[in-house]
Amino acid sequence: MADKLFPHRFFAHIVVDSLELMEVDLSTPNSELSKSVGFSRTIRRDQLRKIVPLADTTIYEMEQRGEFPRRFYLTSRCVVWDLDEVEQWLDDRRRLSAAKAARRAPMPDVHLRKTRPVKR
Repeated sequence: MADKLFPHRFFAHIVVDSLELMEVDLSTPNSELSKSVGFSRTIRRDQLRKIVPLADTTIYEMEQRGEFPRRFYLTSRCVVWDLDEVEQWLDDRRRLSAAKAARRAPMPDVHLRKTRPVKR
């Protein structure tokens, strides 16, 4: 799966504890990389859309309500999200859905519709 998301393998030399030089494969999944090195990866809007299939407006509204990881600015025009936070949010949503605890929209009352009325 890592090869699909990151088709090229990149390596970085990172100083760990100011004593040793560690070579890190940057094409490894984010969770493994952040655990081994201690930093997390950020993703831009187009990458977020591939991971979370929600509209921009929905994501923005959920951020305002505190239901989705907050974006932050790297520069005045570059908005990013922390990939670890987004992955954690997805895992939480998956657990809520499996436990049937996720909020769902109510079913419409078909008796109130004006066209194709339902006989009682």
